[in-house]
Amino acid sequence: MLDKNLVAEILNEALSTGGDYAEIFVENILANSLFTSNGKIKNSSSGLSYGAGIRIFDGVNFVYAYTNLMDRENLLKTAKKAALGVKSSKKDITFDLRDLELERKHQILKPFNTKSKKEKADLMLKISEYALNASPLVCKADANYQETTRHTLLANSLGVWTEDTIARSRFHLASIAQKDNVIEKAADIFGGLYGLELFEGRNMQEFAENVAADSVSRLSAEFCPSGKMDAVIANGMGGIIFHEACGHSLEATSVAINASVMCGKLGQQIASPLVTAYDDATIDHAWGSINVDDEGVKGQRKLLIENGILKSYMVDRLNGRRMGMEPNGCSRRQNYTFAPTSRMSNTFIANGKSTHDEIIANTEKGIYAVRMGGGSVKTMTGDFNFSVDKAFLIEKGKITKQVKGAKLIGSELEVLQNIDMVGNNMCLAYGTCSSISGIVPVSFGQPTIRVRNITVGGQK
Repeated sequence: MLDKNLVAEILNEALSTGGDYAEIFVENILANSLFTSNGKIKNSSSGLSYGAGIRIFDGVNFVYAYTNLMDRENLLKTAKKAALGVKSSKKDITFDLRDLELERKHQILKPFNTKSKKEKADLMLKISEYALNASPLVCKADANYQETTRHTLLANSLGVWTEDTIARSRFHLASIAQKDNVIEKAADIFGGLYGLELFEGRNMQEFAENVAADSVSRLSAEFCPSGKMDAVIANGMGGIIFHEACGHSLEATSVAINASVMCGKLGQQIASPLVTAYDDATIDHAWGSINVDDEGVKGQRKLLIENGILKSYMVDRLNGRRMGMEPNGCSRRQNYTFAPTSRMSNTFIANGKSTHDEIIANTEKGIYAVRMGGGSVKTMTGDFNFSVDKAFLIEKGKITKQVKGAKLIGSELEVLQNIDMVGNNMCLAYGTCSSISGIVPVSFGQPTIRVRNITVGGQK
């Protein structure tokens, strides 16, 4: 993307006023998306983003500048302007840029250009039609398909040089059902580090009909009762609670500035002994996987919690300086206009020994949260509040009627301690995560788990 000699010149310019570390991140993203609704193409877009970001450290302070003018003169000018933000004595820093050896995983089988945009749109319309025909109560079906190819180059004054290419695709289907004056919506999504083989091996008619059936079933759901009760949280999408309520508290972004409930707890028992959790950027073709992070550190499998004991944080290069820790391959950003920081990739609670059916059968009374919705969390205290998009009551060890309007309310440390059953059916779900370095693709997951005595918000 850029010549090594030019990159070395840029890094030296960035260090000219006394910085002790400099890096340049170059990015080229090609993105396409299609949106269809009720048998019509509503939107089709394509975009190309190309630019570079230059970051300089002076101890634990930093300066960041970016540009989309990629000629030599402007890149050097940008580095010089960034360097003006550092006022220190010039250091004697020499480096030799050498390629970082990467395991090139996640190779795609069918490039995006093997089908025309019309062929992709026709597939989406067909899938939407499956949903519309599933029930006369389905009044709308919206489909969204996205594909991106991201080329990156990272070089720094430690001598690291790495280039990488990652392709991602995902498909989202939403169904809206209406009966009388009641309207309900359901949706599902799948994606990963795939080309057009994303759709292969999937029964798309069954997928669409399940989404449609979900929206229809919600029409007759009763409002959820409120109070303290046991909660069985389903695998896959249920992992968003761990991602939001616990994962963010383990990012150095908050730990390094003492803005996390997990500060100073390494080696301590923070969860039930049944809980082991990872952030794993190396899972084949997973939506949140990376080969190398945006600071030039290889993606890693990180053990966060083992048998309830906090083992590690997710650490980026800058916050690692503040914490006295080495970076562990989790620094990410939305694009070159953002400085990177510690972020999750594929974060999940690992399998336990119970089966899903055993967990349900051993629950006398509670709520079965099948699919989580949006929520909020305070990393300083760990307090969270999450809506449940799809839920059922559990009565005498059996799943009974569907309910709506449920919320799960609590604190992460309390919930982690109160997990008393962990299933053996872990799977990942797909999403995006927002933080100070923008929006990044992530996966989150878990097996079926049971949390004792959690506060459920609903209606009396």
